[in-house]
Amino acid sequence: MASIRYADFHRRSLEDRDGFWREQAALIDWHQPFSQVCDYANPPFARWFVGGQTNLCHNAVDRHLADRPDQNALIWVSTEVDKETVYTYRQLHAEVQRMAASLLALGVRKGDRVLVYMPMIPEAAFAMLACARIGAIHSVVFGGFASVSLASRIDDAEPTVVVSADAGSRGGKVVPYKPLLDEAIRLARHKPSNVLMVDRGLSAYDRVEGRDADYAALREQYLDAVVPCTWVDATHPSYTLYTSGTTGKPKGVQRDTGGYAVALAASMKLIYDGRPGETYFSTSDIGWVVGHSYIIYGPLLAGMATIMYEGLPVRPDAGIWWKLVEQYKVTVMFSAPTAVRVLKKQDPAYLSKYDLSSLRALFLAGEPLDEPTAKWIAESLGKPIIDNYWQTETGWPILTICNGVEKAPSKFGSPGKAVYGYDVKLLDEQTGEELKGPNQKGVVAIEGPLPPGCMQTVWRDDKRFVNTYWSSIPSKLVYSTFDWGIRDEDGYFFILGRTDDVINVAGHRLGTREIEESIASHPNVAEVAVVGVADQLKGQVAMAFAVLKDPSKVTTPEATLKLEGEIMKVVDEQLGAVARPARVRFVNLLPKTRSGKLLRRAIQAVCEGRDPGDLTTIEDPSALQTIKELVAAPR
Repeated sequence: MASIRYADFHRRSLEDRDGFWREQAALIDWHQPFSQVCDYANPPFARWFVGGQTNLCHNAVDRHLADRPDQNALIWVSTEVDKETVYTYRQLHAEVQRMAASLLALGVRKGDRVLVYMPMIPEAAFAMLACARIGAIHSVVFGGFASVSLASRIDDAEPTVVVSADAGSRGGKVVPYKPLLDEAIRLARHKPSNVLMVDRGLSAYDRVEGRDADYAALREQYLDAVVPCTWVDATHPSYTLYTSGTTGKPKGVQRDTGGYAVALAASMKLIYDGRPGETYFSTSDIGWVVGHSYIIYGPLLAGMATIMYEGLPVRPDAGIWWKLVEQYKVTVMFSAPTAVRVLKKQDPAYLSKYDLSSLRALFLAGEPLDEPTAKWIAESLGKPIIDNYWQTETGWPILTICNGVEKAPSKFGSPGKAVYGYDVKLLDEQTGEELKGPNQKGVVAIEGPLPPGCMQTVWRDDKRFVNTYWSSIPSKLVYSTFDWGIRDEDGYFFILGRTDDVINVAGHRLGTREIEESIASHPNVAEVAVVGVADQLKGQVAMAFAVLKDPSKVTTPEATLKLEGEIMKVVDEQLGAVARPARVRFVNLLPKTRSGKLLRRAIQAVCEGRDPGDLTTIEDPSALQTIKELVAAPR
């Protein structure tokens, strides 16, 4: 594989689409072979591996029992409750069957939905795999989501059973789940038949008679359960996952089974260069798409051990992740730029304290990876840092460096090149024309069909799927990512921010990412968010909020003004005066969701004196309150 030029590999994936994906499909087991690789007779709806039958749980767990039954499969580490449990493939197989038997006993059948509202504990992984095993469709909702948001997802998914726990824990603080769940079910129109409770002993809760079942008691009944895999069509939905930040009715991304299994198995080999018997560590949460693809399914499909971590990157100290890399000989690690920025503010000694020789690469995704952060972590670790760009909707990367095909260099600030199977184009937003020359700014779009593993549709709403994703570019049926990008002369893409995060200053269109990159290059800036704020004179102006590496330099109004002026000068020099923010304000914390995404719209709303809207996913409400007070204060 190493001798193949990536450009040729990518070209073949588009020009000989069926031949290419037929080869990748050999990476998984099929109960019944498929008769057609791709059915795209009804664009934009793609049906992959038509006629084939398979099972995600069989491919992630059962098929490894012959070769690696006693190898580590799931490694659970919680620095919240100070526990560590390792499950081999044999033990994981037994636990998944116990969970599957419990779900069957509660009336779950093929095609039914099971809503999983869980902290990062092994039973959450068992529940997901058990659903896949019996052909049920899981819908994981991030643990601790507020009741109203949870209720809307219950109404949309209409689950037969909800699997939950008494509580989660974050930063040593117990977060009770059961009261939130009870209130959500009270608010929801749809009433699940049963709630399966995992009692961690963290928070006492009231049991609803006739509805709530205790998992420990059911598990005891099914200790020796044998639950065979239910073979499902390749096009059978495996799960729905609600995209964060949706307004109105939740938007459930619907994923298939066969296409997803093939896409993930191929990505583990071709993108991440993960090998059977090794250990993969993704620091995400199962409530997000990265957790689905690269904590649960991807590593297990590849015959690797996967680390499931409950805790913060700085607790008990900022070396915890690197300690796990050394302890479990992690070869591939996947995290988020947000987490790296958190570590950037810690003592650098933690990065050199542990033996990281097993680690081949660190992959990052979730937010654009700015150049200063990329350089810092690359130099600190002395390992390749490989950015990923993708979405909940795609389920696996759109842009990156395919490490398992050709070891190409990364470019700081770029997530890389178009991944095999993706026909990525930059299009003019007004005309829909393709921008073929280097360094032209356009909308990042994908020509159909979307490759295997991407969303099939919006759950129960085909019309919304077409209208949301395929109808925004004039006169073309193409999938819009709603991101601006440019592509350089070497084919590397640079993402400039959301198409709806563009600031129009006196007729000049500026991506927030461009201004953020510039401000982040100031030596005292650790992190920054830029939003466009309505202005009577210019239409919009840029407003910046920065977290400093050394806040002691802004203890007086004079020092604050001086630093603000310095930063504006940097922007002037790099982007021109038109991009200069109206203000740069300094904060200790930026408002983010629990998955690490900046809440730019909420910041913008506060700056414009509007209601910031649904803040159920916010990590720390005080961050937004600080911005509110700064904006209200006289200069």
